[in-house]
Amino acid sequence: MKPQNQGFWKRHLPNIITWGRIAAIPAVMYFLQFDDHENGLRAAVIFIVASISDYFDGYFARIYNVETRTGQFLDPVADKLLVTAALIMLIPLHRVSAILVVLLLSRDLMINALRAVAAGQKVAMKTTWTAKWKTGAQMTAIPFLMLQTFLGYDVLVVGQVLLWIAFILSVISAVDYLRSFMATPET
Repeated sequence: MKPQNQGFWKRHLPNIITWGRIAAIPAVMYFLQFDDHENGLRAAVIFIVASISDYFDGYFARIYNVETRTGQFLDPVADKLLVTAALIMLIPLHRVSAILVVLLLSRDLMINALRAVAAGQKVAMKTTWTAKWKTGAQMTAIPFLMLQTFLGYDVLVVGQVLLWIAFILSVISAVDYLRSFMATPET
């Protein structure tokens, strides 16, 4: 490989991984159209790989020191799109409550709006640990919800409990964000 090609990959690998996560969404949605174990397993595997890729895009951005505005924008958007698409597709399968999905998505919209206002005021809003745990709980819950059963065990309940834990963490993190924003002096 030529040296300039190595530079290309170092500069663009994190964003390529993020775009890959976004590209996985239609496949997850396709397989979730069908209410059977095989397609649920396919959707779960794709979702898990896409979720794990979230770690690697950040990892490569940090080790190659190529954190970009595009990556800062796309990374959280890719996560939200992946989770949102999966949760919405699980509603007609009766594996998740539509009310819970609306509450989770409403929180995310509120925090995104808050971040936009904060950015307009030149206030940085770092992702809280509670928000990271919320995302982790969601991304862990969703494959269980996709599978329903695994190796003869009913894992649907595990997914539902984890999603309610994600909801509780989302409320706590929303309060944290609001408190942090309100404590910042207006410019």
